[in-house]
Amino acid sequence: MDDVQDWYSADAATFGDRVAGAREQAGMSQKQLAKRLGVRLATLKSWEDDLSEPRANRLSMMAGLLNVSMMWLINGEGEGLDPPVDDPASSDLREILTEVRDMRADMLSRAEQLGRLEKKLRAVMQTPADV
Repeated sequence: MDDVQDWYSADAATFGDRVAGAREQAGMSQKQLAKRLGVRLATLKSWEDDLSEPRANRLSMMAGLLNVSMMWLINGEGEGLDPPVDDPASSDLREILTEVRDMRADMLSRAEQLGRLEKKLRAVMQTPADV
């Protein structure tokens, strides 16, 4: 696997990471890109924060504006950005980023588990007690 796919691959970066990286490489602020895409700044921020994803038409526009392929934005494969110049801090940053992503995935899993338990608890609380 080459460095480009390693740095921006689905395992190493999220959709939002790739959007932010391509936007920065294009020299645009979030506000500028949002305006060019015809979306609210909050919408673009939610894409970069991986809270939501654009529809296909906006994704296509964004890929064109950022000079990357749609597939690269989605999964890190195809025409995209070169990886940052590797320096000693890069491996440390990558390790920290990986740990943060692992924690985030664990937290999401725990939140889903908590939701299921809460649903069970409500069901038990609504069941009449045996006399």
